[in-house]
Amino acid sequence: MSNATEPGPAAAGESAEPAQAPAPKPAARGESAPRPAGRRVSPTVLVAVAALAMFAWQWYDSRQQTGALQQELARRLAEADTRTRESRIIADEVREATREAQVKLGVLEAKLAESQSQQIALEALYQDLSRNRDEWALADIEQALLIASEQLQLAGNVRAALIALAAADARLQRMNRPQFAALRKAINRDMDRLKAVPHVDVIGVAVRLDNLIAAVDTLPLAMDVRPQQARAAAEAKDGDESTWSRLAREVWFELRQLVRVQRTDKPQEPLLAPSQAYFLRENLKLRLIGARLALLAREETSFRADLKAAREWLNRYYDARNRTVAGALATLRNLHEGKISIQLPDITASLEAVRSSKLARERAR
Repeated sequence: MSNATEPGPAAAGESAEPAQAPAPKPAARGESAPRPAGRRVSPTVLVAVAALAMFAWQWYDSRQQTGALQQELARRLAEADTRTRESRIIADEVREATREAQVKLGVLEAKLAESQSQQIALEALYQDLSRNRDEWALADIEQALLIASEQLQLAGNVRAALIALAAADARLQRMNRPQFAALRKAINRDMDRLKAVPHVDVIGVAVRLDNLIAAVDTLPLAMDVRPQQARAAAEAKDGDESTWSRLAREVWFELRQLVRVQRTDKPQEPLLAPSQAYFLRENLKLRLIGARLALLAREETSFRADLKAAREWLNRYYDARNRTVAGALATLRNLHEGKISIQLPDITASLEAVRSSKLARERAR
């Protein structure tokens, strides 16, 4: 129905301008007659135009996409270039750090080699010192034991010998060498023998003798003692004694002092001149000093002889009734009864053990 009511384009054109249609030009010679003006456009042209429009649109779109891709590619290339430069910088830093690490590693290797060589040298030196230290220790122990043996034989100093043996045993214990076990056994045996010896207080006896020597000058001589004056017969008990009675009693007392009768049960004390009294005191001191020297030398015979002579002089020339003199006589008696000479053991076993150890080390070289 639409086709019946709507006129076609050709008909509309024809109806709009029917009277004013141009007159046809005369055809040239040899040309065909013109086509009629109302002929339709070919569909092929329309398809070609549409295809051309489509191609143009695709070309424009592809160009736009190509531009975007180029921009993206340029951006990516710029980023890649930036990263490449950063990578180069990092690589340079890593290369420099590697070079420094290699230098430090070389220095460390050199120091390690030097420390290893020093350690080897120190070990060798330690071995030498260890051997020499044992030899020095044995030499020191031998010297200490020799001194202790001399003290024991000359002065009877048991304490000094025990101290020397204990020090030697402690030093061997710190060294902790199995080859010194026999030496330690010998030292311990000598220590047990010395500990079993009775103790003689030489220092105490010497101090007592020194006190006696210092007190010699203060001891009263027998010739210096005066008879005791007799007291008055009886003093008046009453407080109202007359002056004449007191005077008579005092006169009688003085008259009685004019004549003195003294009875002695022993020989008369010898009278000494002042110079003789001085030499008596000095000789007594010399006797006591001789006893002290004999004590230190453990000469019991001389010790007892000097003490006996000192006792005799005190009994003969000094006032035995005086408390100081009586105390000195008691001290001399006690010292005379004591013993100062004791058979002391020797420490030759320890000395022989030390020398054997030294000889064994010398042979082991």
